[in-house]
Amino acid sequence: MSRIALYDTTLRDGCQSEDVAFTLEDKLRIAEELDDCGISYIEGGWPGSNPRDQEFFPEVRKLRLRRARVAAFGSTRRAGTAAEDDLNLRQLLRAETPVVTIVGKTWDLHVRDDLRISQEANLEIIGDSIAYLKQRVDEVIFDAEHFFDGYKANPEYTLQCLKAAVEAGADVLVLCDTRGGSMPHEIHDAVRAVSALGDSALGIHCHNDCELAVANSLAAVEAGATQVQGTINGFGERCGNANLCSVIPNLQLKLGYDCVSTEQLKLLPKVSGVVYELANIEPYKRQAYVGASAFAHKGGLHVAAVQKNSETYEHIDPELVGNRQRVLVSDLSGRSNVIYKARQFGLDIDYSDPAVKTILEKVKHLENAGYQYEGAEASFELLIQEAIGGARVHHFQLISFRVSDEKLKEGEPTLSEATVRIEGPDGRIEHTVARGNGPLNALDRALRKALTPFYPELNELELLDYKVRVLGGRAGTQATVRVLIESGDSRSKWGTVGVSTNVLEASWQALVDSIEYKLYKDKKEKRDASERASADG
Repeated sequence: MSRIALYDTTLRDGCQSEDVAFTLEDKLRIAEELDDCGISYIEGGWPGSNPRDQEFFPEVRKLRLRRARVAAFGSTRRAGTAAEDDLNLRQLLRAETPVVTIVGKTWDLHVRDDLRISQEANLEIIGDSIAYLKQRVDEVIFDAEHFFDGYKANPEYTLQCLKAAVEAGADVLVLCDTRGGSMPHEIHDAVRAVSALGDSALGIHCHNDCELAVANSLAAVEAGATQVQGTINGFGERCGNANLCSVIPNLQLKLGYDCVSTEQLKLLPKVSGVVYELANIEPYKRQAYVGASAFAHKGGLHVAAVQKNSETYEHIDPELVGNRQRVLVSDLSGRSNVIYKARQFGLDIDYSDPAVKTILEKVKHLENAGYQYEGAEASFELLIQEAIGGARVHHFQLISFRVSDEKLKEGEPTLSEATVRIEGPDGRIEHTVARGNGPLNALDRALRKALTPFYPELNELELLDYKVRVLGGRAGTQATVRVLIESGDSRSKWGTVGVSTNVLEASWQALVDSIEYKLYKDKKEKRDASERASADG
């Protein structure tokens, strides 16, 4: 099985993505995650281009990276400047990394119109820069910028650029589809032509402007490339780079190449999530292999089939890449969806149970009214409990609530105040008032204030996310709204839903479900722990 070296440039090329900006601490955290995943090279940035990148290299040396080699990135020397006098090359050496990657022009159009020097002068620049660095660092990687465009326009000169890099001592030649406009067959043919010239190690660096960066990277490997450059989640300039979260499992599981260990492959969803979180970007749930929807099933026929044999609708075992099979519940669901979810919740139910039909009919009715349970599984579990038990367990009864907003002066924030009256489990009435920075915050505070005397465990509850979706926008301000709330404690997270023409009423529904689920979940966990203890005893 051929070994493929993985070169991650999330910390440099990925940072050039619109809306992405990592702090120094973020970059160090990502470097550790990449090392855990088995990445061979971590490109840390361009020394001297900004203070953050300059600070990264001394700080990353303090980390105990087990496998990955850190690379500094820069460009070949400036025209008319000796290598030893070039500020960029000196800054690369100051980074004190075992690997240096430099980018050089290989398309005659760039040499003529950008650098405005002769082709011979560009060849000297490539050779001088690499020779100077090779005498001072362990490994020099040459990024042949615009290689595929140059190869199509003037293959003879583009290959001369690679030859100059090899003769100067470059350890790896990385062929770059810088504009991201090449097709897989073009990538394959060009890499095959270069690999036939000699024994130089070849790499591939693809951009995603035609949505082909992953496919082009695979084509290059099949043609002889032994290093693949890319980023986590495909972050990068314009449309992004080759997504290593897809490249790695495709190479390893589909094409049989050796990239990372079995356990490291399972860490891909984790590193994907960390990078999304630090970039403050919502994860793309439909992302191949690592996305939340990658192995999610919604249609009743699909669910019935995967319950019998998951291979019917899953191209790999989700656990190979650290993901899991999910079944969604909606108005498209069949009995199989309901039974799958019930068993997932630890409830014993089968096709003959009349509760299954009741649940299906209720879900279809509620979704028609605007409810959605794909992101609100806690609300759905409460619905199942109600259908099985014949009635929903309520931990308190609402008597009334009132919320008011007050703005005292232009330019100052609006104040929200909520009043809540509830009847507790012992019949005692609690009447509480609280203020917040918005209506939901005030309502949440007032409700918890009323309930914590009965249920102190609610102090652990956190509201993590709040989304409002307007349904049927033609109704304007009279439209129905759907509210999704994500909540959590130290052990888990869950989602709840509410729907109404009044956004506060919809928020109340989702908030109450969140609290009810927390109390229900805690009781179930205690019961399960007690049963396990009895069994062990």
